[in-house]
Amino acid sequence: MTRAQFVMTPEQSCREAFVEASSFLEKCGVYEPHNNARLLLEHVLGVYGARYYMMQPEPFPGELRSRWEDAVTRKAAGEPAQYIIGSQEFYGLPFEVTPAVLIPRPETELLVEAVLRAADRVFASGGEAVRAVDIGTGSGAIAVTMASLRPQWQVAAGDLSADALQVAARNAAANGVQIDFREGDLLAPFAGERLDILVSNPPYIPAGDIAGLQQEVRDHEPRLALDGGPDGLAPYRIMLEQLRLLPAPPQVIGFELGMGQARDVAALLESAGRWPEIIIVPDLAGIERHVLGVRLSEQMTKM
Repeated sequence: MTRAQFVMTPEQSCREAFVEASSFLEKCGVYEPHNNARLLLEHVLGVYGARYYMMQPEPFPGELRSRWEDAVTRKAAGEPAQYIIGSQEFYGLPFEVTPAVLIPRPETELLVEAVLRAADRVFASGGEAVRAVDIGTGSGAIAVTMASLRPQWQVAAGDLSADALQVAARNAAANGVQIDFREGDLLAPFAGERLDILVSNPPYIPAGDIAGLQQEVRDHEPRLALDGGPDGLAPYRIMLEQLRLLPAPPQVIGFELGMGQARDVAALLESAGRWPEIIIVPDLAGIERHVLGVRLSEQMTKM
């Protein structure tokens, strides 16, 4: 299949460049063509917010034409705009993203909020420093956000991908937080250590469903961050089995998961018998997206 090449009409205003690119992306079957064209135009022009709209009637800078054509052509071929731009905002913080990491999604912000609410209940009295770990950290979005919002915590993060950990480390440095990064399979790098909070957005797509995913995800985001095994639940089962590597299970555990998986993951947590409270959290679309297990300090003696 021949790749569609975008060639900009010369002597256009920024507004006309936007309209032309939007039309081209729409004809190429790109999802949300107008939004993608705006994101790319902001990036190429290097202007955002009010300044972006003020530039709309101005002539498109000729020296940026080749960059603009390349960006729109890449988007038309299915590449995520975030990879073209090289960044994605998460919880108001900037994150570098590359093809080595999954692009942070807005629904994961709700997982962070739910874990923070639960942790504030469990550890309200303070005392020994809370140790939190983000498993399968990818870009580091969850770990960096937790460390930013709870600077008194000791935050660690793990990933099987060395390339992903390099991206996450740069994001931690850029956002001014200290995180202990470990390379390895899920909980294995933290064997023998006390963990108070475990949070994870692991791969949860059933292997057989990956071929049917949206092109941007299927062809560009790392398969390692997508493939959750035959039914999508393999990482959850493995992490719960790996709890035996720890001196004690964490008092708060929070997972993100795919559509239709919440009840199964909740059942896995209930079967483990470690958390008296099992909480299912829907996303903004009403999809059951996160499952938490919570054990208050006074409940520890009853376990």
